[in-house]
Amino acid sequence: MPPESVNAPASHSPNWHSAPFGAIPAVWKQPLFALLVSLAVLVAATGREWGEMVHQWWNIDTYNHILLVPLIVLWLIWLKADELAELAPRAWAPGLALVAVALVLWLAGRVTGINLIAHAGAVGAVQGALLAVLGVRVWTLLALPFVFLAFLVPFGDEIIPFLQAITAQIAIALTQWSSVPAVIDGIYIDTPVGLFIVAEECSGVKFLVAMVTLAALVSFTRFTSWSRRAIFVGGAMVLSVLANGVRAWGTIYIAQHAGVEFAAGFDHIVYGWVFFAVIVALALAAAWPFFQSEPEDYGFTVDELKRMRWIDRIESREDSVISVCAGIAALALASVIGAAILTPATGL
Repeated sequence: MPPESVNAPASHSPNWHSAPFGAIPAVWKQPLFALLVSLAVLVAATGREWGEMVHQWWNIDTYNHILLVPLIVLWLIWLKADELAELAPRAWAPGLALVAVALVLWLAGRVTGINLIAHAGAVGAVQGALLAVLGVRVWTLLALPFVFLAFLVPFGDEIIPFLQAITAQIAIALTQWSSVPAVIDGIYIDTPVGLFIVAEECSGVKFLVAMVTLAALVSFTRFTSWSRRAIFVGGAMVLSVLANGVRAWGTIYIAQHAGVEFAAGFDHIVYGWVFFAVIVALALAAAWPFFQSEPEDYGFTVDELKRMRWIDRIESREDSVISVCAGIAALALASVIGAAILTPATGL
């Protein structure tokens, strides 16, 4: 496939950072409209799951950070705006397979009542639609923001018991090290001024999932080495868990000297997101000398994409964006019918 069939002429590639919507190249307008229709259909079909996720983002503090994920995704796309203007999207019908798999996952989660699976399927269907409507080349250019959409799925509740146990062990070790007599029974720590429990909200799960999200963003926008990415993400996770253990110990230690009520108030005021912000600042400061790239340099360049002949081979077929959009609608309808048939008794 000749390059000119993939790329819009350079003379007609406006700067999208400053261009109005009307200046969007004509070759993009129909695919963008088809994409909006496809996403609307998928969100409508999996509406209950999207409603549940939005509820968790807004009302459960463990997941409040997810409200920033759509803004981060838009920012990452904006960074590639000028490069997008040099590409022409090509609908890719095989991408419908990813939509189908995601909707099967969504259906399985709905039938079994496992929200994590249903939510992952709902988000995965959107990711699949992006591939099917925009094509492999555009998807590859925007792989980071499109994959980052996975962080819309609320996760972490599954590891709360484990985090409670780890936090309790760190807290008891530091408490005894600081010469405060204490004994531990599971997640209960008995001290001279009272019995402390590492409750679910004190497990540190909200710090951990927020840190994982941030670490993934930083690692793929500021590092090019996979080893450095792995070290930063792993280190950020370990730091988050250790910091929460220190946080729990600090509450116990302050209670021994200033009273339980004062310690509880201090914990809520100082040891909330303020404490987390300090930990994030320390993590970024430690990583700063090792940064390898600027955020706008993430992923591939247009020139690199042009040299990827495997994309040429994959996109050699001519698929209609309208037929792909219709295929997404048909899969969504089939999924809704399947859900109605498989879950009539429970009202799901």
